[in-house]
Amino acid sequence: MARTGRPKAENPKTKKVDVRLTEYEYARLKEYAKRHNQTLAQTLRLEVEKMIASL
Repeated sequence: MARTGRPKAENPKTKKVDVRLTEYEYARLKEYAKRHNQTLAQTLRLEVEKMIASL
């Protein structure tokens, strides 16, 4: 019988990071993501990649 459901991701995201932000920081982050047509997670991942690349 064929398997059903979503196929496995090639590179699954298994690590989770929590961060606390002020209301002001959160509002600015949301506005940045909205302006760039991204989710909050996409915005954070891209910015982390930029930071790592600059090392």
